Amino acid sequence: MIACLLPAALSSCGSKAGAEAAGMEAPVPELPVMTLDTTTAMTTNDYSALLEGKVNVDIRPQVDGYLDKIFVDEGSYVKAGQPLFQINDQTYREQLNKDIASLHAMESALNAAQLEVDKVKPLVDNKVMAEMQLKTALATLQTAKANVEQAKAAVASSRINVGFTLVKAPVSGYIGRIPKRIGNLVGKSDATPLTTLSDISEVYAYFSMSENDFMNFSKGASGATLQQQLKQLRPVTLILSNGEAFAHKGRIEMVDGQFNKTTAAISLRATFPNPASLLRSGNTGKVRVEQLYSGVIQVPQAATLELQNKVFVYQVGDSNKVERRILDLAGRSGENFIVHEGVKKGDRIVTAGIETLMEGAVVKPAASSKDTAATAAVK
Repeated sequence: MIACLLPAALSSCGSKAGAEAAGMEAPVPELPVMTLDTTTAMTTNDYSALLEGKVNVDIRPQVDGYLDKIFVDEGSYVKAGQPLFQINDQTYREQLNKDIASLHAMESALNAAQLEVDKVKPLVDNKVMAEMQLKTALATLQTAKANVEQAKAAVASSRINVGFTLVKAPVSGYIGRIPKRIGNLVGKSDATPLTTLSDISEVYAYFSMSENDFMNFSKGASGATLQQQLKQLRPVTLILSNGEAFAHKGRIEMVDGQFNKTTAAISLRATFPNPASLLRSGNTGKVRVEQLYSGVIQVPQAATLELQNKVFVYQVGDSNKVERRILDLAGRSGENFIVHEGVKKGDRIVTAGIETLMEGAVVKPAASSKDTAATAAVK
C-alpha cells in the first residue's frame, strides 16, 4: 500500500513544483465592491438619565410642637393649599392672646398720651404752662405710638406662627413617605422633612454628554441664541429601565453653562410630559438623542476592520489593487459608520471577505448587495 502511495505523492510534488517553476499565479479573488456616495444619515446615542419631578418640595415645619393630625396618606395626590399636617397650636394661640392684650394696653397708653398733648398745648399757647411740658408730652406721645407699632408687629408674628401650625401643600403633586406619626415632636431643626411633595405633571431627565459628543451635537443646531437652537433640535426619546420607549417624546430645554472639570462632561435637561403619572422622581432611564446628518459618507460596519483602536477599510484603486484606509468616524447610523475623513465620494471599497486581504492585493470587483440596494433606494 505504501508503495502505491509514494509514487502518487512524488507525482503531486512534482506537478506543484512544476507549476511554481512555470510562474503560475494564485487565482484573483472575486469580492463584492461598492462605490461610495453621499447620503443622509440618522444617528442615535443613549445617555444615562436621572428623572425628577417638575417640582420637588421638602415639606418642613416652621414652628416646633407635637404633631396632632395627619390629613393625607403616603402616595396620595393633593392640590395646592390643601392641609397636610396639624401641629399643636395651643402655645402659639396663648402667645397670640398675650400679644393682643399687650397691643390693647399700648393703644390705651397712646390715647392717654394724646389726651395729655391736647390738654397741655392750649395752656402752653396761652403762656399758662412752660413750653417744656408740651415737649415732654409730645415725646411721651411718640413713645406710645412706637409701642403700639411694636405691639402690632408682635401680634402679626404670633398670627403667622399660629398659621404655621397648619401645614399646607405649596404646590399640587404627590405625597412621598411620611416618617413622622401623630404625637411625634417636630421642629424647624429636624433633619428629616415631614414629607416630600412632587409635581410630576412633567418630569425632568438630567443627563451628561462628553465633550466630543457635545461638539458633534452642537453642529446640528441652528439659531442665533441658545434658546433658538434648542427649539430647532429634534425631540428626544426616553428609554425606561425595562428597555421600553416612553410613549411621549421630550425636548432638550437646558444646557449647563460649563463643563464639569472632573468628568469633562456637560449636563443637559430634557423635559417629558407625564399625563398618566407613570414616571416618578428618582426613576432612571436613558435619553436617546437623534441627530440628522446630510451629505455624508456611510460605510457598512461589515466592510470595516478594527486594529489597535483604529477602524479601516480596503479601498480598491487602480488595477484593482486594494489599499488600507484608516477612517475618522463621526458616528454610527444603524449598521453603517458615518465617516468624517478617510474616504470620499466615488471611492470603491471591498464590502466582504476582507479578513484575509493584504495590502496591495489584487481583487476582481463584483457587485455589492449593499451597493445595489443603495442604487435601488436612490431610484
